[in-house]
Amino acid sequence: MTTPHRRTIPLRPGLDLEVREVGTGSSPVLVLHGGPGPSSIAALIDHLAPDHRVVAPTHPGWDATPRPDDLDSVPALAAAYLDLLGHLGLNDVTVIGTSFGGWVATQTVLDDREGRISQLVLMDAIGPVIPGQQITVPAGPPAPVPQGGPTEQAMAALRAYAGPSMADAGMLPRLSTVTCPVLVIWGADDAVVTPDFGRAYAAAFPHARFEVVPGAGHLPTRENPETVFTHLDSFLTQRASATDQ
Repeated sequence: MTTPHRRTIPLRPGLDLEVREVGTGSSPVLVLHGGPGPSSIAALIDHLAPDHRVVAPTHPGWDATPRPDDLDSVPALAAAYLDLLGHLGLNDVTVIGTSFGGWVATQTVLDDREGRISQLVLMDAIGPVIPGQQITVPAGPPAPVPQGGPTEQAMAALRAYAGPSMADAGMLPRLSTVTCPVLVIWGADDAVVTPDFGRAYAAAFPHARFEVVPGAGHLPTRENPETVFTHLDSFLTQRASATDQ
């Protein structure tokens, strides 16, 4: 296991981002966590570190980090992460988002005017309104929280960004404009957002691949990491091979 370097990046006046960085590979990956917080993506970061430069910010409002008042929506958070990529001088970036982080990842790709992002990976992501599908959001921290649920503070931050509906009614039709390759990974037993939600999400992208992870729920990297990493490595390797040709 590789210990990420932690640092605070002053992105703009009033916004300091807490960021974990690890790896020195030429292929940068931006990893965006979901409601359970930064600890929920530790295994993912560790898996990617040997071959990639991994950048994993903590969403402001999680883990006792301050959230500026103007950081009050998913587009605002996505704009901050595009600023982060610019600040770090990163291009040809793979963005990986889990759960709520998947929504932010998708928004980041949609708003990437400078073409810094080359591919997108979503894991049990929320974001668009899918007709006939519901999002089952925990009312508060489940017992026990270490099993993977968000804390009360994290839920408050999540609601500040996501709003009462926990979805963007205008996002689904915009996904047809995403030209980069997309991998959508879903836990077969996800009770927060079902595999049918994931299939419809993936189908809205022009170039998406959908993979179901048996025996996994909303956090497949914890529940069946071997299968998740097999799909992820295949996707990243195909992209690298195409780039080298």
